[in-house]
Amino acid sequence: MARVGVTGHVDVPDETVDWIVGALTDRLRLVVTPGWRGITCLAMGADQIFAQVVLALNGSLHVVLPAQDYELNGIDDGNRESFRGLLALADDVETMPYLVSDRVAFFAASEQMLNRCDMLLAVWNGRPSRQMGDTADVVRKAREMHIPVTVIWPPSPLAGAAVTPAAAPDRD
Repeated sequence: MARVGVTGHVDVPDETVDWIVGALTDRLRLVVTPGWRGITCLAMGADQIFAQVVLALNGSLHVVLPAQDYELNGIDDGNRESFRGLLALADDVETMPYLVSDRVAFFAASEQMLNRCDMLLAVWNGRPSRQMGDTADVVRKAREMHIPVTVIWPPSPLAGAAVTPAAAPDRD
């Protein structure tokens, strides 16, 4: 059974969503086997796009929430309905032992997601993290754990000027 995790940007440009959906779909079709699952923290942007693709490909969804207050304080009001809908479709939901959604809780949830996956898809522009636990930090941690990482990011000019992920350094 394949267990695929995701990390990625919360702010995904609207003009890239269709490309990202297609790229995730193409990559995930390579691992679809009986009982396969997608593992996500269900953040806005890349995580929720990934969750939608997993469900469209008949995968099961395992959600790792960063803290007890995540829905109330970690999800934007405009994204709450989408979050709730995807959460309701998850086969498994686990909540990290934090009361408050903060950078420590977010990174701990990402580490837990990594502990549960065999491979990681990173919807990532290749840039270094601006805050602890951003996508570059999760990619670096996955590589330290010897988890295969596939970077998914649209080519310029669709995505604007971005660092080529394969050449991007793993640093803060």
